[in-house]
This record gives sequence, C-alpha cells and structure tokens, in this order.
Amino acid sequence: MSGFRLAASAEMLFLDLPFEERVRRIADLGFEVEIWDWTAKDVAALAGTGATFSSMTGYVRGTLADPDGAEELLRTAEESLRVADELDCPRLNVHGTGLDDRGLPVAASQVVTPQMWLTAARTLTRLAELGERAGRVFTLENLNTTVDHPGVPFAGAADALALVEAVDSPHLRLNLDLYHAQIGEGNLVQLVERALPVVGEIQVADVPGRCEPGTGEIHYPAIAATLDRLGYAGVVGLEGWASGDPTRALERFRTAFAPPAGTSSTSPLEG
Repeated sequence: MSGFRLAASAEMLFLDLPFEERVRRIADLGFEVEIWDWTAKDVAALAGTGATFSSMTGYVRGTLADPDGAEELLRTAEESLRVADELDCPRLNVHGTGLDDRGLPVAASQVVTPQMWLTAARTLTRLAELGERAGRVFTLENLNTTVDHPGVPFAGAADALALVEAVDSPHLRLNLDLYHAQIGEGNLVQLVERALPVVGEIQVADVPGRCEPGTGEIHYPAIAATLDRLGYAGVVGLEGWASGDPTRALERFRTAFAPPAGTSSTSPLEG
C-alpha cells in the first residue's frame, strides 16, 4: 500500500454545512483535515471534533520581504503556533506575502529585488527557528500569479524551492501545490522528483477550475505513481472545490491516488 496519507480542505468542501460539521464529515470519510485562517473559527470546537488536522495557516498578517512585514508575520506566527498546539496540527503554511479574502496580496510585488530575496531568506530562517522551538514545521507554499494570486512575490515553485533550500532546516519545508505549479510551470513529474527531498506536503486540484482530480488536464494517477516510486510518506491534500457532490469529489480524489495495481487497501468510501 502507498505510504502517503490523504487530507482535504474544509474551506472548500461541504460548503452548505457549518464549519465544524465540514471537519467532522471529512474526518468521518477517512481523511485528515486542512484549515486556513484560525482567527475566524471556534478552535476549541474544532479540537473537540476529534479530527486529525494536517495543516493550517501559519500566520495572520505579514510579509516575508520587508522588515516591518516580517516582524508582523513572525509575531502572528507565534500566535498560530499556540493554536497548532490546541489542534495538534503539525504543519503551518505561509506564503510570499499576506493574502486578503480574495487571495490577492496585501503587498503586491511585480519585481522582486535581490534585497527582497535576502530579507525573505532571513525571515524564513527565523520562522524555522520558531518551528523548531515549538516542535512544528512551517511550509512555504508556491502559488500562481496568472489566475489566482497576481502580484505575490516568490510565487513560483522554483522560487519557493530556492528559499526552502537556502534556509536548509527540517522545520521549513515546501508545500508543493501542483494545481498552482501546473498553471505556473507545468512539467509536474520532474518537479516532484526535483523538489521531494524538501517537501513537507503536497496539495492538489485539477486545472482548469481547481476542482478534484479527474475534472481537468492533470493526470494525477501518474503523480501518484511517481510519489509511490520515490517512497513519499507524507500528506497529499485536496485543496480544491467539488465539481458536484463533495463526497463524490473525495471518492475521485482517493481513486486518483489509489495504490498501484497489485496492492490493496480499504476505504470508508467503499461499499
């Protein structure tokens, strides 16, 4: 059986349900749960669901590449670490800059200067030190600037990978989002092979539309076979919308990442 585990974002599935019920539904179907901004949620109620939380947003405000924004990012990362303790959440996700409720950057950057690279690397080094003291891992997520997040600095997978490798800490890893990478760079199998030594988590959705695997152009079974071949034992998270029924979307996600032929597994979604 494949060594990696599956998670799903409660922010994007079962949207007709209260948030805690979304978490329970995803967990009951056998998936770990990912959440975003914890400040708008009842953290105690989430902890009470009994779900296994895989990932959460690791800051509230701030940016990587300017001194004032970096201090705010690090300050709110400490707040996020306290919440991660309550939820027993191992990974906290960050981006090149803070995002508003539409996914747009709070500090857009059309040009990234050498000084911004140096400041970002220093900020991420300090972030990794916070993670080490807390026994948690921060992940830097690649985004796309063409469709969803125009103006975000360090958005490309190559940029995020370069920063993570520069910091060189087990407490800062790459959140390799293959939906964003397909839009920004493509060549996903080679990207997975290149990045996997520093990957903390992999996120997926199909292109176009950002829905579950099987709704677009990415052949996710090939990605799953690559992860299995390389011995990946981490989390693959569905950070996408359901094209129709959310339970069916999760079935399609699980099928795309099923063990290779000749192995067997059981699933709470199977009859």
